[in-house]
Amino acid sequence: MESKDNKARNFRLSMVNASTHERLWSLRFSRRTMILAIVSAVLIVVVGLFCLIAYTPIRTFIPGYPDAYTRRQAVQNAQRIDSLETRIIQWQLYSENLRRVVSGQEPIRMDSLILGSRGSSALPSASFLDLRDSLLRADVQAQEQFGVSSQRRNLPIEAQTFFPPIKGVVSKGFDATVHPWTDITAPAGTMVMSVLDGTVISTGWDQDKGYSIILQHQGDIISIYRNNQKLLHKVGDAVKAGTPVALLASSPSLTKGDHLHFELWYGGHPQNPADYISF
Repeated sequence: MESKDNKARNFRLSMVNASTHERLWSLRFSRRTMILAIVSAVLIVVVGLFCLIAYTPIRTFIPGYPDAYTRRQAVQNAQRIDSLETRIIQWQLYSENLRRVVSGQEPIRMDSLILGSRGSSALPSASFLDLRDSLLRADVQAQEQFGVSSQRRNLPIEAQTFFPPIKGVVSKGFDATVHPWTDITAPAGTMVMSVLDGTVISTGWDQDKGYSIILQHQGDIISIYRNNQKLLHKVGDAVKAGTPVALLASSPSLTKGDHLHFELWYGGHPQNPADYISF
């Protein structure tokens, strides 16, 4: 203590040998210095504890704090949820298109739904409400159209679902050069079915091939049925896939037997029916 004026302001901390009373260490400080030292020490301890917990694995020992495995699982679960949502929408579109194909309607194109959702960058992010609205609008547009109109959106032949024209056995297959049709053996009087939805565009009779009927289908597809004894539709009639269009005639040739002469044309070229139809 230096003076009476400083007795309450200045202090000295000393370390003295208890036996010899020798001063080993001494520190002089004021009240302000002591407060600053205490505050600095507290700050250093707080910052040190924060860094220790935030940047070291010690934080995982805090109850309720997620470890790396938990966070990784959370990210994976979020990705799985997004994938499942995408798959649900895809399966909904698939089932709707399958229903339309079976019922003879035009399937929904994916690009029209994507372009219709301007606010999203991809279809999976669209809501189910937007999807149902798109499906409803496409269904209304399909119902407003009829017949074989060139304005309708058509599927390629590979995407069509064909019905067998008759229940029988292929007696002579397709050959693009010498036999651009398929002969299907069946008993006389067997029902001949339309392979797709379409419209009758021609009927006729020939001495060698009997009654013939020609159908126009969507997608520039034409089917021809010959060797019939009776036709069940006239030109202009609309027919559904799998419905009867004629009755098979008995063949005058003993070598060929009773058979249906069936032709399938796509884009003006004969096609092998066996590539698309299971007889």
